[in-house]
Amino acid sequence: MGSRQPPKNNRIRLEIAAEAARIMATEGQRGFLAAKEKAASRLGASSRTSLPSNSEVEQALREWQFLYGGESLRQTLLELREAALSAMHFLAPFRPKLVGPVLEGTADEFSRISLHVFADDPDAVVRFLMERHVPFTQEVRRIRWHDGSGRDLEIVVIEGGGHAIELIQMIGPDARQAPPSPVDGRGQRRAGVAEVERLLADSGSVHPDELWS
Repeated sequence: MGSRQPPKNNRIRLEIAAEAARIMATEGQRGFLAAKEKAASRLGASSRTSLPSNSEVEQALREWQFLYGGESLRQTLLELREAALSAMHFLAPFRPKLVGPVLEGTADEFSRISLHVFADDPDAVVRFLMERHVPFTQEVRRIRWHDGSGRDLEIVVIEGGGHAIELIQMIGPDARQAPPSPVDGRGQRRAGVAEVERLLADSGSVHPDELWS
């Protein structure tokens, strides 16, 4: 028979998850592990104490936002989704898909808009932006892939409507499989233009401002 986790350890995990969620909501910390480690340190939890899962922290974050986010947070999420939809129309040649907190509903003022963009040519997105005189920066993000190996994601960052938008480049046939979610390790949920429009319609907003010329 498998051993059960002691009730005290369960309580500590929940406390760490709640504090990590508060850190993410109020301090702009985007990394789950960093938030959990900071929370454990603040609570004086032993390093031997198992940290909560990312899923537990995300659930705590949803609860925190429900209790304390209010109308301001709802409006921020609306603005982020409107900016995402406008960017998706602009980037239509690359079949953009919305992913991450803006799609899942846990985004806040610190969140980037994350879009997967698809192309066979690894230089296509950058060339598209340069031809339209859209300023951008480039990043590389190392992630753990589904098989446990490391993989680098090429990211282009632009701005639209005052929000940072990261374009995560999905190049070639390997792009069919969505990268693992940092929350649960499963393939990230992706939403196309039609689904984002439905999200906005359900929220009472269907006409995002035109952000691109």
